[in-house]
Amino acid sequence: MNFFFKCFVLTLCLNLIEGAFRCDYNYIPTSKSWFKHHVMPATWDDARTTCSLEGATLASPITEVLELDMIEIIEKSFTPETEVFTGIHASTPAGAFHTIEGIPFSEIPLTWAPNQPDNKNDKEKCITLNGKGEIADRSCEEPRPFICYSGNVKAKPNECGNHDPEYFLDKRMNKCYKLHSTPRNFSRAFLACSAEGGHLAIINSDLEAKVLIDLFAKYPAKDMLGNGAYFWKEVAFVGFYDWGFGDWKTIEGQPIMEAGYAKFKSGEPNNSAPGEKCGSMYRKGELNDLWCDRPAAFFCEKFPNIPAYCEVSSKRNVTNS
Repeated sequence: MNFFFKCFVLTLCLNLIEGAFRCDYNYIPTSKSWFKHHVMPATWDDARTTCSLEGATLASPITEVLELDMIEIIEKSFTPETEVFTGIHASTPAGAFHTIEGIPFSEIPLTWAPNQPDNKNDKEKCITLNGKGEIADRSCEEPRPFICYSGNVKAKPNECGNHDPEYFLDKRMNKCYKLHSTPRNFSRAFLACSAEGGHLAIINSDLEAKVLIDLFAKYPAKDMLGNGAYFWKEVAFVGFYDWGFGDWKTIEGQPIMEAGYAKFKSGEPNNSAPGEKCGSMYRKGELNDLWCDRPAAFFCEKFPNIPAYCEVSSKRNVTNS
């Protein structure tokens, strides 16, 4: 597929998206897309993951219109010299630059910054864009700001306020829950829940524990993909951890006893190997300490109206988020 045909397809898709999207994004009519700039720097992979979990894509200047919108956001939100990550990368084993959407770098008309590219130390596999419209190759591991955009918007969110069918509304708690069966370590689980508009589930009562027990039962270990030697499928991260010397508190800083649920399994927490500082829950509801840096399933919770969704007609034509 050549570049001009891809541009035509992209433009056609953008012309069909005028609907509703997260209110923490802003609609820009020139590209008929929704944008959000993230001021907090992140690695390229975390930026890509964050955009994806928000239902969007790490933005790339695929067309002149998208490039101009991205430049405007950079100028208004940062400085012209600020470089933001784009979705153009060469982080795959093949090593060839292309966008997250799969468009080869050679088909995107862009301007290199002075003395670029230089592939310093043979480690610059990601492309940045500055407010002057110049690109550069940079390390994917050096944190930078980034811009997410959506050009594929469904008109109506579901009862949980998003388009994720794995979230369900429990009317007893009036909250939505999801079990992520794809394992992540504690910090990336925290990131995933936050990007989806919620947080790692905090158990506040026996009833809420029962909600998570019932949800866990829908994901038998045999149906959870992944090697059991590296992915313990009988526990899932929840929202508490050891703040130091056995001071178990929720991610909001409240002692778990005060939060309403502190039922550890007999013999737990035991820090059986150094690093068991993060909270988890067994399938039967007992709490456990778990290694923070090892992947596990995890529970997210969110309120149905967070994040809020906005209609195009109600959006201001600005790029501030």
